Amino acid sequence: MPRRLPFPPAWLPSLLAVALLAGCSAVGQADAPVAGRALALLPADALLLGEQHDAPEHHAIERETVEALSARGRLAALAIEMAEEGSSTAHLDRAATEAQVQSALGWDEKAWPWSAYGPAVMAAVRAGVPVLGANLPRARMKDAMADVSLDVQLGAEAHKAQREAVRSGHCNLLPESQIGPMTRVQIARDRAMAQTIVKARVRGKTVLLLSGAGHTAKALGVPQHLPSDLSVKTVQLQAGATPELLREPGAFDAVWQTPALPEKDYCAALRAQSAPRS
Repeated sequence: MPRRLPFPPAWLPSLLAVALLAGCSAVGQADAPVAGRALALLPADALLLGEQHDAPEHHAIERETVEALSARGRLAALAIEMAEEGSSTAHLDRAATEAQVQSALGWDEKAWPWSAYGPAVMAAVRAGVPVLGANLPRARMKDAMADVSLDVQLGAEAHKAQREAVRSGHCNLLPESQIGPMTRVQIARDRAMAQTIVKARVRGKTVLLLSGAGHTAKALGVPQHLPSDLSVKTVQLQAGATPELLREPGAFDAVWQTPALPEKDYCAALRAQSAPRS
């Protein structure tokens, strides 16, 4: 099985899932203050921000959202895709060092550069808000790949879209036999994030999830695994415009656009690795 690309291409499955289901019911203005846009979506038990992992503007928006909610006493917890489910900073005090926070979260610098995510994480810690790892632990991925019950967690169309996102997200280099197991992993990751949100739920406050945009899509990602009595709002952070043909209204509660990034072929390295050796 081809090895997945390192950061930033780890976001490819999430982003390509969005390409299949992307859309907006409310597009935020680029110059509107982040705090105002975030607060306008509340009240909600959970607010899901779906980023493009290599977009610096998205990391800035995430930090500003943490600061806006925590300053008003409305942030119950910061849940993040970038650390494994079960890890937490809840036992640390506000004066904890960045090294202590990274240790508590089992931070993987190779996958998730601390320089990108540290500001949002530390903003929560300094505000006395727990930061919770929400991603499926690596130790459980093998079991997830074999768990056929995950095949029926989504509706038929969403499951088909998730399979296609996995195929495209691995640059069409995965053997067909691996598409099903890898799709199960993606669904299991969404379910783990949803479980983290449910456990962190506090009446009258909001759990903020930071993840790739594909995880926040209503018909495909984390919202599919949340209980019906939990109110959730989803935001796609979109670098550049989404082609009109790829938009589906209602996939997110809001789309906040940021400037486009320079074009880059994220599959080039994998194609080179998979090329026959002479």
